[in-house]
Amino acid sequence: MENYSSPGYVAADTRVMSITDWLIVLIITSIPLLNLIMLCVWAFSHNTPVTKANFAKAALILMAIVFVISLLFGGAIMGMLASMYGYGY
Repeated sequence: MENYSSPGYVAADTRVMSITDWLIVLIITSIPLLNLIMLCVWAFSHNTPVTKANFAKAALILMAIVFVISLLFGGAIMGMLASMYGYGY
């Protein structure tokens, strides 16, 4: 059994987020560059509600996956265009 009164224990913030809170989150995440900064803050801050932290972590993972896939497809398309116009080796 865990000792929740130990000095190193930090209780999870289980506050319920209202619809207004979620709308603000969605508006902030729709602004380029600010979304990346705020998602990092929300994902790794200890005083963020658990649901918002989980949302931020999932959004960061999804952004990373989309970035890698777009690099792969972008490279493939650039390679095809280069070979079509004689710029390839």
